[in-house]
Amino acid sequence: MTLALVTMSHSPLLEYADPPAEVADAVQGAFDTVRNFVTEYDPTLVVSFAPDHYNGFFHDLMPPFCIGFDAVGVGDYGTTEGPLSVPGERAEELAQWVAERDIDVAVSRRMEVDHGAVQPLEILFGGVDTVPTVPVFVNGVARPFVTMRRVRRLGEAIGSYLAALQDERVLVVGSGGLSHDPPVPQWATADDAARALLLNGRHPTAAARDARQQRVIDTAKAFAAGTADIRDLNPEWDRNLMAVLASGDLSPIDAMTADQMAKDAGNSAHEVRTWVAAFAALGAAGPYDVAYSFYRPIPEYIAGFGVMAARTTR
Repeated sequence: MTLALVTMSHSPLLEYADPPAEVADAVQGAFDTVRNFVTEYDPTLVVSFAPDHYNGFFHDLMPPFCIGFDAVGVGDYGTTEGPLSVPGERAEELAQWVAERDIDVAVSRRMEVDHGAVQPLEILFGGVDTVPTVPVFVNGVARPFVTMRRVRRLGEAIGSYLAALQDERVLVVGSGGLSHDPPVPQWATADDAARALLLNGRHPTAAARDARQQRVIDTAKAFAAGTADIRDLNPEWDRNLMAVLASGDLSPIDAMTADQMAKDAGNSAHEVRTWVAAFAALGAAGPYDVAYSFYRPIPEYIAGFGVMAARTTR
């Protein structure tokens, strides 16, 4: 069977930043293109690889990977708050398949997901409950990080399961990245108040969420003005990664290390683990062609902003 893929940068700032009109139009054009790609493919099942930004997963228990048997959006940055349409039996079957291939993965019967998972579903489908979706959390913020080889193997295991489904048209989605270094606290350098948030900041008050989000919005404005104390975007790193993913040979990614990724592309560049897992899943189903690729470094979004669409060729 065929599989299709969309990977895209997400940004909580899409509705809160004001990039030049030409940039905003280009991003919307990219969204239109992949939305049309998805509409034509007409998936019956989505597997969504996404990170979290200390809205659903915290240091009280931080798995490298987690498959959701049920999931609910937390509603940050104005994204949808409420349940995703998760096919529970399919998710459980997938988790068992992955476990039997020696990939340790956590499971959740009430996964909480934030804009990282929700925003692509809203962009591609207009909501979070229109197409059955299995959410797969991939840790992209909290050390220690597993190797990129392990991320690739997770994707391959999931892809081998999806390739065997004769009754589904499966779309894999990877959400996050590319190079960016937003003001997400790091445990090693956080003060006591920030560590309390990182340890268990579930279900904040509206005022607390607004204050946290405003800090990100303010940082984005400062970054666009050239005055923010965060790591710059790295378009060369972004384009090189996208080229490897498009090539179909993901083996060079195994050599990427967590420390070097953060140094080269920012602490939140670890979100590209979702792209790697998604492309590995696609490749497990057979050779693929990239149908569309878009990239722009966008300071107003604090992101090297990329979008790709691909489909297996047999």
